[in-house]
Amino acid sequence: MADVGSGALLPISDEPKVQAAVREGAALTIFSGDKLLGGPQAGIAVGESRWISTMRRHPLARALRADKLCLAALEATLAAYLEGVAPEELPTLKMLHASAEEMKHKAERLAAEISRVVPSFAVDVAPSVARSGGGTLPTYEIPSYAVRLESEDVDILAESLRSGDPPVVGRVGESRLWLDVRTLLDGDEDAILGALEVLHG
Repeated sequence: MADVGSGALLPISDEPKVQAAVREGAALTIFSGDKLLGGPQAGIAVGESRWISTMRRHPLARALRADKLCLAALEATLAAYLEGVAPEELPTLKMLHASAEEMKHKAERLAAEISRVVPSFAVDVAPSVARSGGGTLPTYEIPSYAVRLESEDVDILAESLRSGDPPVVGRVGESRLWLDVRTLLDGDEDAILGALEVLHG
């Protein structure tokens, strides 16, 4: 049996891939449906039919089986891999694989919008390092870019944004609040602008 854990199907850092375990002849390979696979939280097992059948007959199988919503989400996730669009379509992979140049442009757009909406802020863009965190790639570093905000009291600014609805979480460094743009989803920029407007309305 092989426990791949992360569920990686595409290369990232030195993380083992599911395909490698299968090719090496593991009778049963287990891995996560979320993490680096990028799908719903689930446990997946692939392998020889005798072991899969044994698992299906286990008394706990009915209690632990994935529900229809989970299976639908997993199907959509795997379809993205089959269609070759997983790095562009799945949020986790998109965040991990986007280039530093893409992040620079994203940060520059956000900085320009902040300057337009809240001109009292001193704003700039600087190279940053994003980390995937978690148990899968806890120390993996990804070149990124961040929008930096200056404030008379940057700790109060950071706390005020964290306490908002929705919370905006950055990190404090070099007397500035850093907002790394790598994990921003579509629409998150508007939430950041709205939060800053509320603070300085």
